[in-house]
Amino acid sequence: MPTNAETKDVFLATRLQDEKNKEFIDSALKAGRIDEATHDYLISLYSDSMDWFREVFLYIGKCFGAPKAAVHVYDYENDTAINTPIAIVDINPLEPYVVNHRLDGDPMRNQFFVATQGHKIDLAVSSIVTVIVAAQKKVSRAIDKITGKYYKDYVNEVAQAAYSVIVKTQPVAAAEAVRDKILDKFSKTFITDASAAVLGIIGSGHQKIAANLVRALDKIRTPYARLGDVWRIKCLFDLVPQARTFIERICNMWPDKIIAVRDRFFDITNPRGYRDAKLILNIGTKDKVVPMEIICQVRTFFEFEHQTHVSYEKVRVDENKKEKQVKTVASVSQATEFLHVEGVKKYNSMICDYVESLFDRIGWNILYSDGNEDMLFEGFPKISTVYYPQKITDAIMGKVDIAVRNEVFHVQNAPAKLTRDQEMRIFRWMARFILVTAMPYSYTNWSVKTDTVAGKFFNFIMKELQRYYNKQ
Repeated sequence: MPTNAETKDVFLATRLQDEKNKEFIDSALKAGRIDEATHDYLISLYSDSMDWFREVFLYIGKCFGAPKAAVHVYDYENDTAINTPIAIVDINPLEPYVVNHRLDGDPMRNQFFVATQGHKIDLAVSSIVTVIVAAQKKVSRAIDKITGKYYKDYVNEVAQAAYSVIVKTQPVAAAEAVRDKILDKFSKTFITDASAAVLGIIGSGHQKIAANLVRALDKIRTPYARLGDVWRIKCLFDLVPQARTFIERICNMWPDKIIAVRDRFFDITNPRGYRDAKLILNIGTKDKVVPMEIICQVRTFFEFEHQTHVSYEKVRVDENKKEKQVKTVASVSQATEFLHVEGVKKYNSMICDYVESLFDRIGWNILYSDGNEDMLFEGFPKISTVYYPQKITDAIMGKVDIAVRNEVFHVQNAPAKLTRDQEMRIFRWMARFILVTAMPYSYTNWSVKTDTVAGKFFNFIMKELQRYYNKQ
């Protein structure tokens, strides 16, 4: 890329790239790939790139504060930071970089450690968040997405919305005929003004429903409005609760800037097995929306993502070419699903180890708090509806109480004799921790191999959770 080595001036390099982007967008309009509205929107996103990149940098600073380590150029292909650090003044929107920040106020901070010889402490989980700031999305890739998947989804939604409105007052055959005409017309020309196009199709036969039709069509997002990742960053956390704490903080800081929030950490239904969360934040103004995508992942899944990248890329290329390679896509989907299944296993095995290390610490704290309400771990980690419905957590907690009363689970090697209430509090806390931290399985009959009380308790909670999913 033509930055430091060729121009010695990142501002000049960025301006040159802005000019190339404008030429590409203009040529796409001239070729009929996009329309005027899409052209104008893309021009607004791909002009003044350095100014928008400053906004990206500003929001990262507001989220995390100053970097806690040197900034490095990031190598996409090898998923590594290039060894040579770069100066802040050399950071630009044309190449990615990676930097480590600290998640201040992290509720998991200092809860996970192992004492080794002497005064040495090894942290099992840190408050360090690895932030990968991507380069500006290539305009060619952006147009591919707008005219490909986004447009296909848009056209289908337009056709279905028109059908739904018309069928309320007209015969099914008439609604189907309009739907087919929409699909045919929109397939021949790139159209984003759905209302005008559909009104032209229905002609004079449906004036009475025109207002309802326009109202329904205007609610559908245009293909270009679905482009949310021209500017994007990825944040890597150790645990799911850390990522969710970060997301909640962003939503509280800038409620008017949030465009969309999607949380799939516990989603067992998405076809590619993704377990992450995404925020779309408007770094522009109310009148000029400039979306920035923030992807939140746990490190375990980031390691698996690189292994599946080639497979995802093949699926994307096939989709853009509109090729019906069912067998290829199916095999790719199976391969990527398998890798993410293994990712869940690896992550949950790690959580099980943390349950083991926390067990004695929680027990001692509960024992010596002597029933006071200000114990160190009281209310942590919190249960919220973002995780599971309250009725589910209540049902699982009830089963925990029954298991403890029946001595299915019993605290071993306690420093003093525990009351039933103390044991109940210990196991309830551990159940709460497992529910907010471990990922549910999209399959059954898998348990962490362990014979410890903590391990057996972890498997017990995960099986009860799976029982809930099986009932859905």
